[in-house]
Amino acid sequence: MIKAAYLHIPFCEHICHYCDFNKVFLKGQPVDEYLQALEQEMVLTLNKYPTDKLQTIFVGGGTPTSLNEKQLERFCESITRNLPMSRNVEFTFEANPGDLTTEKLQILKDAGVNRLSLGVQTFNDELLKKIGRVHRAKDVYQTVENAKSIGFKNISIDLIFSLPTQTITDFKESLTQAFTLDIQHYSAYSLIIEPKTVFYNLMQKGKLPTPGEDAEAAMYELLMEQMEKHGFNQYEISNFSKSGYESKHNLTYWNNDYYYGFGAGAHSYVDGWRRSNAGPLKKYMGLIDNGNLPIFQEHQTSKAEQIEEEMFLGLRKTDGVSIAHFIGKFDIDPLEIFKNEISDLIAKKWIEVKKDNIYLTKTGRLLGNEVFQAFLGVSN
Repeated sequence: MIKAAYLHIPFCEHICHYCDFNKVFLKGQPVDEYLQALEQEMVLTLNKYPTDKLQTIFVGGGTPTSLNEKQLERFCESITRNLPMSRNVEFTFEANPGDLTTEKLQILKDAGVNRLSLGVQTFNDELLKKIGRVHRAKDVYQTVENAKSIGFKNISIDLIFSLPTQTITDFKESLTQAFTLDIQHYSAYSLIIEPKTVFYNLMQKGKLPTPGEDAEAAMYELLMEQMEKHGFNQYEISNFSKSGYESKHNLTYWNNDYYYGFGAGAHSYVDGWRRSNAGPLKKYMGLIDNGNLPIFQEHQTSKAEQIEEEMFLGLRKTDGVSIAHFIGKFDIDPLEIFKNEISDLIAKKWIEVKKDNIYLTKTGRLLGNEVFQAFLGVSN
């Protein structure tokens, strides 16, 4: 049964230097036509792949709150009209500090949105300029205060470390400021330089001074230490929360469960098929106008692929992979099929097996990608 849905709003008023998500400048774009196509995709999809009640809905981008008030209200109404939600649904909107006005916050609250995810990245104003962000630290405090005053009680922020010219001291200061917000959840990622970004072009020219691997590892260790010190549980490699405030939507991905993906460039996983939508707006909307689902690529996952995905996605969680759940799902014991790989990783002290769980050690979290790689191509 499908219990999660992701919706993509690709519009941005500014493009950040590190971003490789499917996005376009807002000005001059057919926003209303896109929202109409997005609603039609929901209708077409639910007719073909019906489900009961969704447990999580996540609206990302781009910048979903770059929509004006009227568009935002219309979009929220189309979600609640077309997607069946459970009474205790986790309904998340991504937003940028500074463009999330009290009017937009009220529209979201009235529509049933109960979780906000704010793209903060750093509290250093100079660094914010360097990475192409237009908000400043003061905007973060104001946005969080406004959200709380309107009644939001589940707020998350994103941070990025290992940014160009960033020092360990600077990252520690960002964490110190982040903890003053009195919020429930933090996500923190090391900078990944992706092709087709401003940062990639600068790196190719030798003009991107990054802190280096040792500093990056030190920042990550500092992150884990400070989160624990401030009472936040690390439930996944990059995610920390107060008890009961884990992101249910993101756990859908790490649990390797099915989910819908609506919008240009969105990905879905339904009935064993992984699909991606057409990314260019004209192509996406054209397919829907012709009564088709806007699918660009699709792949039916083999049992071997599902088994491998279960391992490397599940190992991202601090609790790791449940052996009993794995056996129940695939009728195979992971300790048998991955016997050599698990033995080797235990010897390296990168994973541990205790009772019913296989999970990363603290050292393993620092070397996650190398651990995950060990499980690829093994079960064929």
